[in-house]
Amino acid sequence: MTHVAATRRSPDEQALLETALRDLFEHKVTFNQTLGMTMVSLAPPAPSARIQMRPDLIGHYLYGRLHGGVISAVLDAMGGVAVMVGITEKYCDEAAEVVMHRFSRLGTIDLRVDYLRPGIGEHFIASAEVVRLGGRVASTQMRLVNQDGTLIATGAAAYIVS
Repeated sequence: MTHVAATRRSPDEQALLETALRDLFEHKVTFNQTLGMTMVSLAPPAPSARIQMRPDLIGHYLYGRLHGGVISAVLDAMGGVAVMVGITEKYCDEAAEVVMHRFSRLGTIDLRVDYLRPGIGEHFIASAEVVRLGGRVASTQMRLVNQDGTLIATGAAAYIVS
């Protein structure tokens, strides 16, 4: 059975949901704080976040490259956010509290990262889009670019949503 929204949530309820989603991403998922991730946009279809390069994120000490694990974690986090944004759109008639509860079941079940170029930059922007949002599994594609728009890495992931 497919969910069909009767009406969209009110602008006030949408603002409440976006504030809660930003708080979840930037504060409640404390690992995102460790990475220094901040939301740039929650707009569908491709939400985005930014990380500032810092010495504690370096993976190659001679060249000052972003650690591959950081790249992977950032792409995974963005894939999750894209799924959350997709869920907020799919259930656009539900109140913020109800939609936020749906996220409690979200978890990564598969992640692939392609490292295309060295992670060199002052800051990086990660974005993600949902390829498919099913009743149990969602699939996403993610990108990480530096401040010049140079593509550093891409990713694909699957998430459990129920």
